[in-house]
Amino acid sequence: MLADKHILLIVGGGIAAFKTLDLVRRLRDRGARVTPVLTQAGAAFVTPLSLSALSAAKVYQDLFDLTDEAEMGHIELSRAADLIVVAPATADLMAKMAAGLANDLATTLLLATDTQVLVAPSMNVRMWDHPATQRNIAALKGDGVLFVGPNEGEMACGEYGPGRLADVSEIVTAVDAALSDGPLKGRHVLVTSGPTHEPIDPVRYIANRSSGAQGTAIARALAALGADVTFITGPADVPPPLGVRVVKIQTAREMLAAVQAAPLAVVAVFAAAVADWHVANAGQSKIKKDGAGLPTLEFAENPDILATISQLAQGRPQLVIGFAAETDDVIAHATAKRKRKGCDWIIANDVSPATGIMGGTENAVTLITDDGAEEWPRMSKDAVAAALAKRIAGAIA
Repeated sequence: MLADKHILLIVGGGIAAFKTLDLVRRLRDRGARVTPVLTQAGAAFVTPLSLSALSAAKVYQDLFDLTDEAEMGHIELSRAADLIVVAPATADLMAKMAAGLANDLATTLLLATDTQVLVAPSMNVRMWDHPATQRNIAALKGDGVLFVGPNEGEMACGEYGPGRLADVSEIVTAVDAALSDGPLKGRHVLVTSGPTHEPIDPVRYIANRSSGAQGTAIARALAALGADVTFITGPADVPPPLGVRVVKIQTAREMLAAVQAAPLAVVAVFAAAVADWHVANAGQSKIKKDGAGLPTLEFAENPDILATISQLAQGRPQLVIGFAAETDDVIAHATAKRKRKGCDWIIANDVSPATGIMGGTENAVTLITDDGAEEWPRMSKDAVAAALAKRIAGAIA
């Protein structure tokens, strides 16, 4: 719940601004106090009256309103809240934030604040993909600004791709995480999840049976403890968790690149079921069955992501955790893997078909550390994730 939390909501322009009315209602239902700031562009889509009615608060619009300055100056307004939420955050508004411009009330508040800022971007897919926007996003993340979304889908303009405003429920979850006082508050954690798909040709690939459920549950549990989570996922069956930074990949090589590009993490949990090999001679067009015999596939080893990060001389996370999915001699193989890779912990589990664990809803794991092997009872993957997150928080406190 958000009882007694004060949220300053900056409403940017764009058709998605209408969703902020529902956002205000849901935040207030959770006990938050919401003070709206309506930009000139935002006012083209929602009215001050509707925002005021739903928030039961004064709506601020004009930087140079002397009455407002007498009651509450823009400096005080920018710092009186527990969290500043910008939704929708347009490409223009994020560009101004990244450049440190302050030519209206919203940008002045954002430049003058020392309060945590959470932005929910919304724009055309080409604007989102533009190098200038991506540079601005990187700059804002470097400044500590939190992001939720955008999502991928069909837009009001008729185009399809990333740029849709995150669902209101996702924004509320991100607000919860940003205001969490959990033991991992302010700590950046990296989690990999799901399978990788290694192409044979443009329509076929090599993969495994991982659903991504355990990695997703771990990311969700860490975020619930206040962590700032980067979630790097292959093509999983389950949707990614809300309130985390999601990076989608296909191959093992793409996953390694995403891990290396992620901000420095204090903890890295490698729960992904990464393919050991890729097809070195993958076809550039569909391989046809033409009667000339079976195609010859040449395999090459994929990069070892866990070992690469575990053995870093600089920038190594304080705690590196790997997974060992085995079908026989589980503890022996997992123990050897921990030593060989150089990670701190290994989560071992038996994924032989009889267990039903691979792709199922439960897991039975053994935590292997320097202190030995600690067997955990079989339980739901959410329960495993919660127990692991708690153990992680205790280890890096």
